[in-house]
Amino acid sequence: MTDAAPPSHGTLFGGELLTDPHAGYAHLRATCPVVRTTTPDGAPVWLVTRYEDVRAALADPRLSLSKATATSSGTHGASMPPALDAHLLNMDPPDHTRVRRLVAPAFTARSVARLRPAIERRTAELLDRFEGGSADVMRDFATPLALTVICDVLGIAEEDRRDFRTWTDALRSPAPDAALASRRALKDMHGYLVGLIAGKRERPGDDLLTQMVSAHEDGDRLSGPELVALAFLLLFAGYDNSANLVGNAVLALLTHEEALGAVRSGGLAVGRVVDEVMRWNSPSMLASRRFAREDLDLGGVRIAAGERIWMSLTSANRDPEQFEDPARFDVGRPEGGHLGFGHGVHYCLGSALARLEAETAVGALVRRFTSLRAADPDAGVTWCASFRNRGPLELPVTW
Repeated sequence: MTDAAPPSHGTLFGGELLTDPHAGYAHLRATCPVVRTTTPDGAPVWLVTRYEDVRAALADPRLSLSKATATSSGTHGASMPPALDAHLLNMDPPDHTRVRRLVAPAFTARSVARLRPAIERRTAELLDRFEGGSADVMRDFATPLALTVICDVLGIAEEDRRDFRTWTDALRSPAPDAALASRRALKDMHGYLVGLIAGKRERPGDDLLTQMVSAHEDGDRLSGPELVALAFLLLFAGYDNSANLVGNAVLALLTHEEALGAVRSGGLAVGRVVDEVMRWNSPSMLASRRFAREDLDLGGVRIAAGERIWMSLTSANRDPEQFEDPARFDVGRPEGGHLGFGHGVHYCLGSALARLEAETAVGALVRRFTSLRAADPDAGVTWCASFRNRGPLELPVTW
């Protein structure tokens, strides 16, 4: 057992982990797989990078998602209003168990499969607008599709979606001065969601939010604050991660011609591509932070009660101790095993929806445009400036 000292240069997240995360995490796995650093906003944090340790931590009941367990916090940025913060990613059992049990029926594979026709229709509508032999996959397809699908699923009116795009863009902005805009966006989004849920109670619709409002078991129902926080989580997570998953999958195919040809010919299921992308280049680089409930050992390192822990999904999914030749994009790998959707009781609730959306979108795009290719194959990819999310800022293509 060892105690890792904080690095003298401050946060690790301003250097290689931001500009070249795969290389940065490879170095950490080999030299200090559980390392103490600071978050970009100044909070001390333990960063866990090896597959075995990350998987164990994700399922360890001694690690809590509740902020009440923390002994430190950051000093900068926009704080989340409590009304939007009380969602599944901040809950431990038994509260987490209760809320997840009430909403889980709406996210089963069978329930999500009923959304396929609507997602196919929305996908076709966007592809119909592609003109002139060129487009940007992120701007013209992945991002608007992700926002449209999650708004359709939640039952958000067409006329309100421009506001949601503005709010989510403000929350995603990496700009140093984005805190004020983020706080305004959170306030506006909260007010809108409160009114939206009240409307669903009075005028139920055929949408997920109505199902959540109506969900009950043995007399138990979700409270108003729980509904608002869940709607916020589903909207924000469903938008950002889904857009990046589509973008990462298209990029993977454009840079691996054999796999692209197999998808077009029907010899390769798009689901295999999506599964490998979730390992090879997952849109979520970090799992939700945890806090130690008690003093514990993790990866041979002593962590004190209340300390913050981040688990790198990106690093775990490229660990050579778990995956053969992990940097290689290989759709022939055995399915599963990766941690792209998490592990344990907090496994991603929306994984079936994310898979369906990505499979539908990527398959339709590459099959309709049979000569689709990168506009400039020699140009490097500009990734979103985030240590949490992984996706191309733009993905220009021609056909």
